[in-house]
Amino acid sequence: SQPLTLSIPSPQTTLLRESWQTYRDRFIQADGRVIDRADRDRTVSEGQAYAMLRAVAINDPATFERTYTWAKNNLARRDDQGQLRDHLWAWHWGQRPDGSWGILDDNFATDADIDAPTALIWAAQRWRCPQYLTEAQAILDDIWEQGTVALPDGQRQLLPGPKDAFFNQPDRLVLNPSYFAPASFRLFAQVNPSRAWNSLTDSGYAMLADLRLFSETGLPPDWVVYNPITQTYRSLDSGGLDPDLPLQSHYSFDAIRVGWRVGQDAAWNRAPQAKGYLQGQLPELIQRWQRDGRLPARLSLDGLTKSSYEATAHYAMLYPALLQVDPAIAEAIYQQKLLPAYQDGFWDS
Repeated sequence: SQPLTLSIPSPQTTLLRESWQTYRDRFIQADGRVIDRADRDRTVSEGQAYAMLRAVAINDPATFERTYTWAKNNLARRDDQGQLRDHLWAWHWGQRPDGSWGILDDNFATDADIDAPTALIWAAQRWRCPQYLTEAQAILDDIWEQGTVALPDGQRQLLPGPKDAFFNQPDRLVLNPSYFAPASFRLFAQVNPSRAWNSLTDSGYAMLADLRLFSETGLPPDWVVYNPITQTYRSLDSGGLDPDLPLQSHYSFDAIRVGWRVGQDAAWNRAPQAKGYLQGQLPELIQRWQRDGRLPARLSLDGLTKSSYEATAHYAMLYPALLQVDPAIAEAIYQQKLLPAYQDGFWDS
């Protein structure tokens, strides 16, 4: 089933439309640039892709076209002669030290480059625009070539970005579990059958299963290192082993997206792998909720609280996952944490 045909209860539809309009007016420029007003008015490729996902879901083709066109024109990765290197997007755009505006880091972030063609495929279907599908397929070819890698055991694994940044040593593959997007991979397999996209679904679920054993709580980490030779994992923040990678293996603002992405696969595809993973991942958070009536925004993998504050984004990512496992707790979080955070079109900040 396609996500665009899902029915949403009318009170939620009203909130989603109102919050989309408020978001669009506050954070999307007239030219289509999505602005991160909390961080020097920068733009990131994720923000452009999220806006595209929301625009097609809410049926706003004009905003979709604006945000997509801005990204194509401004995040394009070009060589020294100005020629297009590929169809992936530079992840970071903003104000340079000399006051000019442009690309600050032309490395790509694979999650944005997955979400963008996902939105394009939906848009091609919803608005009967075959050009969007053609352009999505071009992005998919480049993701496969530059954003995935064949491992010694024969599996194909998703990279978070360029190989020279995340797999530059044979025994160190840096992974971000929240980039794993099984619902998108199943969609890509339909429109780009020359690539084995379903193999990424299998390797991703195998990774999540391994990480559930790697983590004392069963929660996924933001980042983790995989050794393809020994087929073992280790934390990035253990003993300063990776001074060149200032990343951490906590359950925090990256890892919270795992529940959202796997929840999509459970809701849209009725995937047994998705339901099974959520049933194993969520007990730690369910028990904390039942005990404390709140969840910290950040946890260590052994269950230590890394921040005393809560995060609306955390509850929002958990909500679709909990709907698949414990609808009563999902509803409690919606009523007690999400709705109270909503005012005048804004969810929290």
